[in-house]
Amino acid sequence: MSDRISPPLTGGERETLRAYLDFHRATLAMKCEGVSEEDMRRRSSPPSELTLLGLVRHMAEVERTWFRRVIDGRDLPLVWSDSGDYQQAFDLEGATVSEAVSTWQREVAHSREIEQAAESLDVTGYFPRWGSDVSLRLVMLHLIHEYARHNGHADFLREAIDGTTGP
Repeated sequence: MSDRISPPLTGGERETLRAYLDFHRATLAMKCEGVSEEDMRRRSSPPSELTLLGLVRHMAEVERTWFRRVIDGRDLPLVWSDSGDYQQAFDLEGATVSEAVSTWQREVAHSREIEQAAESLDVTGYFPRWGSDVSLRLVMLHLIHEYARHNGHADFLREAIDGTTGP
């Protein structure tokens, strides 16, 4: 699930952004490897209600929103909410790890296709929440930021589950 390759030390802007985004995607996958269904659902850092499963579901929403809905301009609902409530991803009632991981992986695959098909990082899409066009460059940077932030959460959650620490 998580062949994590270090980003290049030299390289072009797009190659570097792509590599860092894939590095962070692989990091989230690593944090979830070997974790039982029960522990993926576990709120292991009280009083926080975050779970590894909730983070995977949330990142599927993030991938879909920024690449398919914003950059590709597709009129798609959120994955887990018909009403547009991003917090629904953290509601684990009826959720399974296999469904969440496969959905996340599908959204990542769509994101990669959209990014690779874009003629440049200057391609834009409209983000209604901000009422503005945003560039693919900003989207990739935003996702790197989003993954980095949530991978920090995943570090704490995983350590509290079974003591696993590391990169």
